[in-house]
Amino acid sequence: MARRPKAPKDMSTLFNSTTGTLAQIQTKTNSLSVLSGIVRQICPDLPEDAFNIANFIQSTLIIEVKSPVWGQRLQFERNTICKELIAQTQGQFSQIEIKVNPNGHRKMPNQSTYINKKNSSSNSSVQSISKDTASHLLEIAENAPKGLKEKLKKLAASANKNQT
Repeated sequence: MARRPKAPKDMSTLFNSTTGTLAQIQTKTNSLSVLSGIVRQICPDLPEDAFNIANFIQSTLIIEVKSPVWGQRLQFERNTICKELIAQTQGQFSQIEIKVNPNGHRKMPNQSTYINKKNSSSNSSVQSISKDTASHLLEIAENAPKGLKEKLKKLAASANKNQT
């Protein structure tokens, strides 16, 4: 069988495509930003980080707020927001669901912070081993299998080293 040559595809066609996963993500992102703008117009007194347009499912818009106070504020404006959503989206969205998620807006600690905390906590646990505990570890190591025996002896030695 003869090989059919495949011409390389231009990657910009993927981004400009109206079908496919990237196009769906782009459409949904644009819709979420438009919906966020509508909520901002109706409730200009809300802080920028007080709410987040989380998702939309069928005809329901899901708004996450970081405190019940802001959730209550949006509840007062629910009818106004729904009317504006219906008008601007030609009836695509007709309901709002407000969820309180206090942890939804927190930034995740970076990995170096986690490693530093882990190292500091492991150092404190080694320092808390007494000489008596170290001697018990050595007694247990006498009857332990080879791999465990080495680790127990190393742990006991580090406890003795930190005590001096």
